[in-house]
This record gives sequence, C-alpha cells and structure tokens, in this order.
Amino acid sequence: MEFSRRNVLVLGAGTAAAVSLTGLPAFASVTDDMIAEFTGGADVGSGALSLTAPEIAENGNTVPIEISAPGAVAVTVFADGNPVPAVATFNFGPLNASRSASTRIRLAKSQNVIAVAKMEDGSFQRADVPVKVTIGGCGG
Repeated sequence: MEFSRRNVLVLGAGTAAAVSLTGLPAFASVTDDMIAEFTGGADVGSGALSLTAPEIAENGNTVPIEISAPGAVAVTVFADGNPVPAVATFNFGPLNASRSASTRIRLAKSQNVIAVAKMEDGSFQRADVPVKVTIGGCGG
C-alpha cells in the first residue's frame, strides 16, 4: 500500500483526535502509581529522611540533590514532571554507615522532587522539595 501526502495527513489528524478524546495520563498520576508500586501500597510517613535540592536551578540538565536517610534500606527519587518520573534508586547494605547519597538529576521543567525511603523496620518515609527550573539563569 502506498501512502500519499493526503493519506498521511488524514492518519495524523485521526491519531491527534483519538489522543485528544482519550487524553494522556498526567505525569503526577504516573508518579503516584510508581510510588505505590515501590511501597506496595503501604502508608508513607515523614521522619528522618531529608532531601536537599536547590530552590532555583539555573540548568535543568544538572540539578544537584543530596539524600540523608538514617536507617534506610533503599531510597528512590522521583521527579513528578519528567516523562519517566523515577530518576534514581539507592540501595544501602548493612555495612553502609552513612546511608546518604548525592547525585545530579535532570529535570524537564519546574516540578517537585520526591524521595521515598524504605526503612529497616519495613515502614516508608517521604520527603518533597519543589525545584524551579529557569532557562539561562534569568530567574524567570
């Protein structure tokens, strides 16, 4: 079957109409689903978990974050505005004394960075930090 330019335009318009009618999932709901999968649906509280990120990031390509999670077994970091919200996972063994980590992540736009930690007792803790990404460091 050969496609003419008209056939391609009709198929494209039909696809756009189908997507607009059904809608695409919001990134926040995808993040909530991924957090629920990580926690197994358990309640998530707050506690000793701390997440440090800049309030304003001049470059969304390299946003530094630090995590401190005393008593954690694993920590997963999510960015709720990214197409793929899970950006990093850190696993801590019994001989890891500090239970902290730092890295740089990529953010698509201004959004919340969320850290969820699984603690040694099986409970879960959460920390959120809003990060405003500016273009070119203009602060806007």
